[in-house]
Amino acid sequence: MPKAKGKNRRQKYSYNLNRKRLYRSARRRRAPPTHRSHIRHAWDPTKSVAQNLADMGLAVDPNKAVPIPKKKLLGMEVESDGGEQGKKIVRKPYVVNEMEYEASLPEKKSNTLSRDLIDYVQYMIQNHGENYKEMARDEKNYYQDTPKQIKRKINVYKNFYPEEYKGFIASLKQEKMDMQ
Repeated sequence: MPKAKGKNRRQKYSYNLNRKRLYRSARRRRAPPTHRSHIRHAWDPTKSVAQNLADMGLAVDPNKAVPIPKKKLLGMEVESDGGEQGKKIVRKPYVVNEMEYEASLPEKKSNTLSRDLIDYVQYMIQNHGENYKEMARDEKNYYQDTPKQIKRKINVYKNFYPEEYKGFIASLKQEKMDMQ
């Protein structure tokens, strides 16, 4: 059966297609707004970059916005410009205010351990206590961790979940007391 005419030609790249929209729907939850979104909403496409940033109260060049005081050069004192530039009018102060608010929010700790690693560490401590060489020879040591690697994993668990670790150790001591 003959091929359809024109089907084996190479497709031209479409520069106008918005590919970001395709991936956005694949995300599970929407990320919190960032400083870029505030700038994007306040942006005026009819103005230049410098004018837009000046309206928002942001600096185009940080070296000019916060001048570095000139120090003595080879024993001679260099005079700085006495006349200050005119004060710039900020027409969109809410952009800077929103960015400052976001910067002041506390950063959430996203450090968590997998449930498998937590179970592994608890199993090793429960059966072997502080004997890392014995832990390395245990049959549940699937990844063949060395004693130092196991010790490091236990220390990570202690640092990430200190209350849970203390409770776990207390329950182990309680079980030993009940056995005796």
